[in-house]
Amino acid sequence: MDGADYGVLAPTWAGTPAAAFASDTAFVQGMLDVEAAWVHVQAEAGLCSAEDAQAVQAVAQVERYDLPLLAARTPDGANALIPLLGMMRELLSQGGAAKTAGAALHRGATSQDIIDTAMMLVLSKTTGLALADLRSTAHGLAKLAGEHRGTVCIARSLTQHALPTTLGWKAASWLSAILDAEQQLQSATSALRLQWGGAVGTLASLEQFLAGQSESTKTSAALSAQLAAHLGLHDPGTPWHANRMPILQLGSALGAAIAALGTLGADVLTASRPEIGELSEPREAGKGGSSAMPHKQNPVRSVLLRNAAFSAPGLLSTLFTAAGTAVDERPDGSWHAEWSALRELARLAAGAAQHGAFLANGLSVNHQAIERNLALGGDAVLSERVATVLAPLVVGGKPAIQALVHRSMDGDLPLRELLRLEIPMHDLSDQDLDRLLDPAGYLGAADRFTATVLAEYSARKELWQSQN
Repeated sequence: MDGADYGVLAPTWAGTPAAAFASDTAFVQGMLDVEAAWVHVQAEAGLCSAEDAQAVQAVAQVERYDLPLLAARTPDGANALIPLLGMMRELLSQGGAAKTAGAALHRGATSQDIIDTAMMLVLSKTTGLALADLRSTAHGLAKLAGEHRGTVCIARSLTQHALPTTLGWKAASWLSAILDAEQQLQSATSALRLQWGGAVGTLASLEQFLAGQSESTKTSAALSAQLAAHLGLHDPGTPWHANRMPILQLGSALGAAIAALGTLGADVLTASRPEIGELSEPREAGKGGSSAMPHKQNPVRSVLLRNAAFSAPGLLSTLFTAAGTAVDERPDGSWHAEWSALRELARLAAGAAQHGAFLANGLSVNHQAIERNLALGGDAVLSERVATVLAPLVVGGKPAIQALVHRSMDGDLPLRELLRLEIPMHDLSDQDLDRLLDPAGYLGAADRFTATVLAEYSARKELWQSQN
């Protein structure tokens, strides 16, 4: 039976580019790329021949390997690199290059060097997808925030109607989180590191080999820097085999992106309930249908964002537990636990970001539902304002105003009428009362806050454009 992971039980990333970019095939190709790049660097330094590099490059093609067989052999050494090296050397021998190319292959390296570095290559591509879609999500939310700066709606606190706000500020709040997450992921991605330390992080084998090469002036530091540049990774100058902070930084950034998208999805799910109906997902052919109820149009993009948000914390917990229990110069089990957790976080982030981009750029706003829901709370949603402004005009002050609010909520009379009965016209005219109970007049700094986030988005957008 085919053992490939197609994502049948992972709908957030199934069918997205992340499925291919972070697949087993992509990871194996990453390991092959690191091995081939290392021999290429040695050839440039005169430590092996160009023919050796060409021979290794020729066998560094993932389609030449039986991946189910590789997976079956992986438990024998507790990682996939060990059997992969055996398969590579077998192919080299078939091509007549076993003696010299085989000696250059994996020279001075260890399994952790190749696996950690290959993981960085896979994540570089996958996080690139996530960053692009986070930026597209930001674009959609910025447009929504700008268009609805003046759309007054009800804010909800602990699921209940609270005070008036604007849809623009709600969208800007989502946007602010996305911008923070994008910046954190960009920072983590720009620092993806080469891991290169040999068996225990001392490069002893490589140093000994170089010491015997009288004609070469290359140092292990120079070769490591050259390898990092060839692979497009940062050269930290030292191995990080016993320092798992790079993994935690990357995992945390991926988790932050998933969380920001999850909040967007959760709010849209609430707002798209038929009894609320303020927002709705874009209608897309073939999406959102029910297997049993033809009338349903399920908000599947938001559901998948929420799915990712539920899934990510456990994966992050695995990474933190692995880092906090790592021992010695190669951890016994905790290192191994990182692989699937980190890859799944990357796939979830990239998949969720794609769904978030579609969602943010296609949300529909139902103005009638927004107005209806705002009116449901009646004048009581202005109780904070009423209590502050009118307390001096009512015997008993704020407690008396609070009692009037409770009476209105119990169905006695609307708050407006109760206030009118309580406060003489000469103290409060009808016009003043209308202004006091106008939701649009009690939005505080919502518009300023929205403008601030939109300005931040514009600055970030200019930076993104300058980087392309």
